[in-house]
Amino acid sequence: MNRMIRIAGATTLALALSFGWAWSAAFAQGADINGEVKKIDEGAGRITLKHGPAKSLGMDEPMTMVYRVKDSALLKQVKVGDKVKFEAQEGDGGYTVTAIQKAK
Repeated sequence: MNRMIRIAGATTLALALSFGWAWSAAFAQGADINGEVKKIDEGAGRITLKHGPAKSLGMDEPMTMVYRVKDSALLKQVKVGDKVKFEAQEGDGGYTVTAIQKAK
């Protein structure tokens, strides 16, 4: 009986982990948003980005938006006019850039 419970538990855990990994991989694909830096406000920890469709955020149309940044160090990686790829998340208070880098 104990052996059956352990096997069932191990199987359930393996399935849960495999679904989690599949979900993470699916989210990571297409999470990058292409854009251009229009303004940086280091004091407020905000960046204005003109970007194309952001499917990961449910935005189907290009637009220019002001985003908060998760870490103010992200603002030092780019300058106004840079073409960038970034990731953002929607939260209670709006959208937050969680990663950004110059586009290649």
